[in-house]
Amino acid sequence: MKEYSGLGVEGRAGGHTWRLGRASWATPLKPNRMTVGTVLSKDGIMVVSFDFIDVLRKDAGHAVDQLRREGIRMEILSGDKNSAVAQVASELSIHGFSAGVLPIDKVKRLQHLKATGAHALMVGDGINDAPAMMAAHVSMAPASAADIGRSAADFIFLRDSLNAVPLCLKVARHAERLVKQNFALAIGYNLVAVPIAIMGHVTPLIAAIAMSGSSLLVIGNAMRLTAGEGWLRRVVRSVQSGRKLVEA
Repeated sequence: MKEYSGLGVEGRAGGHTWRLGRASWATPLKPNRMTVGTVLSKDGIMVVSFDFIDVLRKDAGHAVDQLRREGIRMEILSGDKNSAVAQVASELSIHGFSAGVLPIDKVKRLQHLKATGAHALMVGDGINDAPAMMAAHVSMAPASAADIGRSAADFIFLRDSLNAVPLCLKVARHAERLVKQNFALAIGYNLVAVPIAIMGHVTPLIAAIAMSGSSLLVIGNAMRLTAGEGWLRRVVRSVQSGRKLVEA
C-alpha cells in the first residue's frame, strides 16, 4: 500500500491496481468529469464513488460567531468537493472558502496571506493540513487530530469543541496587554527609585525592599490574567462542564 499525500492510497491485489482517493487521480484512464470526491478504482476505472456528509463540531457556530465579533476574518480551505464545502460555509455564514484544494494549495494561500502582512491562524485536524499548519503564523489542532497534525500544531485543544479557539485568542490578547503594562510599570518604578538610590537617600535595606517591591508589583499585575476578571473561576467551570481548554 502506497500513500499519495492529498490524493489517496494505491495498492495491488489480484493482479490489479486499486486506488482509493480523489476522483481525478484515481481514474486517469477513464476520467468522468461528473464524478468528484472520493472513488475506488480498478486499473484506472471507477468501481464505486463515495459521498460523505460533513457534521459540524459541537459549538462550531458559537465559536465562529465569537471570532467574527472580534473582527477576525475567516476562510475555509478544504480538499472536499465544492457542494460539501459550500454547505458547511453556508451553515457557518463564512463567505470565503476554497474547495478541492491540495495540501500545497493550502500552503500557497497561507504564504500569500503572510506576504500581505496578515498573521494567519490555521486550525486543522487531518494529515493533509499538516503542511499548512507549519506554514501558518500559528496553528491549532484538536487532541483527536492525526499524529502528524498534532506534531505540526503550536497548540492542542482537548475534546471536540472549537470554543477553544476564541478562548485562546482572548487569553493571548489579555496576556499581551498585561506584558505591556508590566514593562511600563517596571520602567516607571526604576525611573523614580534608581535616581533616589544613586543620590544616597536610601539605606541598603530599603533598596533591597524596593527592588523586591518592583518584582512583586509586576507579578501581582500578571496574576490579573487569572484573578482580575474571574478567569480562574471560568476555567474551573469549563473543566467541570466538559468544555474544551487549550493546552500549549
